[in-house]
Amino acid sequence: MPNFSLADDVFQEAAKNYRTPFHLYDEKGIRETVRALKTAFAWAEDFREYFAVKALPTPAILRILQEEGCGLDCASLTELMLAQALGFSGNEIMFSANNVPPEEFILARQLGAIINLDDITHIHLLRDSGSIPEEICLRFNPGGTFAVGNDIMGAPGDAKYGMTRPQLSQALMELKAEGVVRFGLHAFLSSNTTDTAYYPSLARLLMETGRDLAEETGLTLSFLNLSGGIGIPYLPGEPAADLTAIGRGVQQAYQEILINRGLHGVAIKTELGRYMTGPHGWLVTHITHEKNIYKHYLGVDASACDLMRPAMYGAYHHITLPGKEHLPHDQKVDVTGSLCENNDKFAVDRMLPKADIGDLLVIHDTGAHGLSMGYNYNGKLRCKEILYREGKGFQLIRRAETPQDYFATLDIDPVWEKLV
Repeated sequence: MPNFSLADDVFQEAAKNYRTPFHLYDEKGIRETVRALKTAFAWAEDFREYFAVKALPTPAILRILQEEGCGLDCASLTELMLAQALGFSGNEIMFSANNVPPEEFILARQLGAIINLDDITHIHLLRDSGSIPEEICLRFNPGGTFAVGNDIMGAPGDAKYGMTRPQLSQALMELKAEGVVRFGLHAFLSSNTTDTAYYPSLARLLMETGRDLAEETGLTLSFLNLSGGIGIPYLPGEPAADLTAIGRGVQQAYQEILINRGLHGVAIKTELGRYMTGPHGWLVTHITHEKNIYKHYLGVDASACDLMRPAMYGAYHHITLPGKEHLPHDQKVDVTGSLCENNDKFAVDRMLPKADIGDLLVIHDTGAHGLSMGYNYNGKLRCKEILYREGKGFQLIRRAETPQDYFATLDIDPVWEKLV
């Protein structure tokens, strides 16, 4: 269920120190999640989590993950630059991108990152970037639907990512001719699932495919990248993913498919984003308006520019009113931002306690794909980010955008001088 690890007084104190809206993150919760993941996979040789930078590309958060032994999964030039600035290098970086411009491969190779090729045509781009490494990763798309039992978890056949099974064979033979001696295999076949069967089922697919490819090509299978996909429970009462059971399931597959066939030393890697930070972030905002027409609306000082998941996906994010949660939830409301878009709503027909203008309102589970998906429609400026450090207070880790930031790309136009 949504994370209630922070008490109401933490949100209230943060709002006294910083003007809303802002995203608030819990350092302790993030560290505990990393440690729980590492414990679940302690059996695996050379296990490493590569945090998906796209989920929360804020240096202070990435430093926390770095201190806990995580690497970074980067998907663009600027994400690689961010990793470089933070001191990540070599096999601490996984570069998993698609439709890649050549300059991105160049920087990835300069940093010594593990390259995760999305398409067979990228081999020549990688070659042209300077050199092909001895170890490389390939992204697998098995096509069709990915089902566990009778439950369909994803539709890889509709996804733009990865290579077909025949392409994996062809790519590895081409890469072998270029000097590759070791390879990894990667797949992402489901998003935001709390089903404990997902990772073990994905692991079996990758292990069987990787084992067969190693026998077929004579190359060494060095690692399996289970990518992301483990989700979080956004809805109250929804069960959380059982990391211990997930780790045991992957371990059982590892023993049966690899160890029992004499394949030892295959590392396990993950690229979780949402699971690592999602439950440890909250969008803190104030109610600024109340409107009653055909429906009852509560307007807040945040907008979809700060959290677009509800507007983009119709995604559910739990909402609480600090200090009022003990009251009856007998008011049916839509919680809205101020954009000129009718989908700028954080909740539709949500039952909340009686609210007043000026009340604090907290939107839960915004620690991943929150501010990172922000935008500037209507000229709205993205909000600040605050880190809560238990026993140490609050730290501003990203300031709010200013009009100067919004107009900065117009510095080629004389109107810029009038704007600032």
